[in-house]
Amino acid sequence: MKKLLPVAGLALAVLPLSACGAASAAPSHARPVAAQVTAAADRYRNYADLARHEKEGRDYKRVQRTPRGARVAQIAIHGGQIEPPTTQLADYASATGKDAFYSFEGLKKSGNQVLHITSTHFDEPRALKLLKTVKYTVSWHAAKGDTATTYIGGRDTVLSQKITRALRAKGFKVSNPPGRIDGNDPKNICNRNARGKGVQLEITTAQRKAFFKGGRLDAAWIADPRHRTAAFYNYVRAVDSVLASL
Repeated sequence: MKKLLPVAGLALAVLPLSACGAASAAPSHARPVAAQVTAAADRYRNYADLARHEKEGRDYKRVQRTPRGARVAQIAIHGGQIEPPTTQLADYASATGKDAFYSFEGLKKSGNQVLHITSTHFDEPRALKLLKTVKYTVSWHAAKGDTATTYIGGRDTVLSQKITRALRAKGFKVSNPPGRIDGNDPKNICNRNARGKGVQLEITTAQRKAFFKGGRLDAAWIADPRHRTAAFYNYVRAVDSVLASL
């Protein structure tokens, strides 16, 4: 979830939410400025470190569904208010496709970014156990950016290309990810399934806001399905249309 990419001839600065916190929209007249920004280091090295300092059920929770025979896992390791609305996207996508679902969710009233564990260090045992049982993974993430686009990475390049085509066919913009969020590291959680390769979706703030009426991403608002726009459903269905053919 990170940095910078040319889109439609402009250099667009895209930052991870872990680096910046909640995104603020740039003025409509502002020209995107190319910039290299280093993400802030995670507070916790891994899940065990986090679990020693944070209380499950108060600060965070783990949610999982594993339908019998599921071949796909839809995951949101920065769910809840760490990177909203990745939990809602992965949850709906998995239910629609009858896939396995996993979400690590921030529950704090504020400051949920301290619960962020980068994808290459995320080693929560339930997630790892689940991924060993499936062949395909879609990992949902949030990036900062005032242009609506999705950066698709991961080692499963064939599946990534199919999802790219499906999203573009529905009118969504898709861009190649910059190196820091290309998802190619074998240690990245998206690649830790039975095949050793998965897909990582990094969705900018502007695109995520388009999924909800009023562009709101606060916890109470995104928890209510009545606030979802047609874009939410069209996006998820485009992804699931590819997974259904696996």
